[in-house]
Amino acid sequence: MVSDALEDAAKSDTRSRDRWIGVYIGVLAVVLAICAMGGANAAKEANHSNIEATNTWGFFQAKNMRRHVLRLQVDEFELQLASGTLAPPLRAAIEEKIASYKALDKQLTSDPESNEGLDELFHRGKALEAARDVAASRDPYFDWGEALLQIAIVLAGVAIISGGSMLVVFSAIVGLAGLAMTINGFTLLVHLPFIA
Repeated sequence: MVSDALEDAAKSDTRSRDRWIGVYIGVLAVVLAICAMGGANAAKEANHSNIEATNTWGFFQAKNMRRHVLRLQVDEFELQLASGTLAPPLRAAIEEKIASYKALDKQLTSDPESNEGLDELFHRGKALEAARDVAASRDPYFDWGEALLQIAIVLAGVAIISGGSMLVVFSAIVGLAGLAMTINGFTLLVHLPFIA
């Protein structure tokens, strides 16, 4: 009878331990889901910012080429004026065209009203590149976090089956490392050199 009571107490302790490990696994699974969501969002944000930066730089190049063509045309018109062989009506038309092209050149260079001048596009492109780089630097932390959290879950599951307490401790250490990587993925508080 005493041995039965001790056996029942041992089974009760084992069941209680296994339940707590099950709860721990559930918490790890929630953190893993948050980590996976953060990683997916970081990847999407990096991709979106990269596409936007590429589009902005393409628009920048097109406007810059247009400005360059205008400047070449203005140079050609100014050479014609310098020749001094033009009739007054033609001279006036060319001077008017030069003034128009210079005004357009100025608008292409900076246009705060539409926010689409070369100066504004340059700053927008740089900001999009910076956003892309930040999002891309977050992604590896989420990848490491996911891997460590999955390993921690597996170790905890094996601890239930084997009854080994050291596996639970090791799982907790790996799980905390996964949680730290997840938090760092969101905050980028620490830069780890081994994570590209």
